[in-house]
Amino acid sequence: MRGFTLLELLVVVVIVGITLGMVSFSAMPSSQKNLQNEARRIALLLQAARDEAIVRNRPVAFEANADRYSFQVRNENGWEPITDDDLMREREFKVAPVGLAMNPVPVTGNDPLWIVFGREPVDKPFVLTMSVGEDAVAIRADGIGHFNVE
Repeated sequence: MRGFTLLELLVVVVIVGITLGMVSFSAMPSSQKNLQNEARRIALLLQAARDEAIVRNRPVAFEANADRYSFQVRNENGWEPITDDDLMREREFKVAPVGLAMNPVPVTGNDPLWIVFGREPVDKPFVLTMSVGEDAVAIRADGIGHFNVE
């Protein structure tokens, strides 16, 4: 009866180790992928904020800086954070700090960035660019409620 030699077992262990290393390395998400996922999340939340402004019949704003973002609603007393909705609660970016740029540039500037959705179903189109280091992703709004991540 013939068994395996120590050398044969070591070769198998090395091959398995290399294979596992390659699989785990390829399974790690890249910073570009993380940024795209964050942009998709923001695009869905912007669409929800737009719909919320129409339903509430009050302006809703998206406010963001390099570390976090939140949503505000305009009441009789001014802007106040939306705290009663888990979807629109204040959150931190998962890949902070994030560079934010908007085209056309909003009247309020870029720090913090404000995007206000009114009660009307049609608004001005814009492009929100999110960047982390060399990676950048754009969210394009067409003004009628569609938000695409590019």
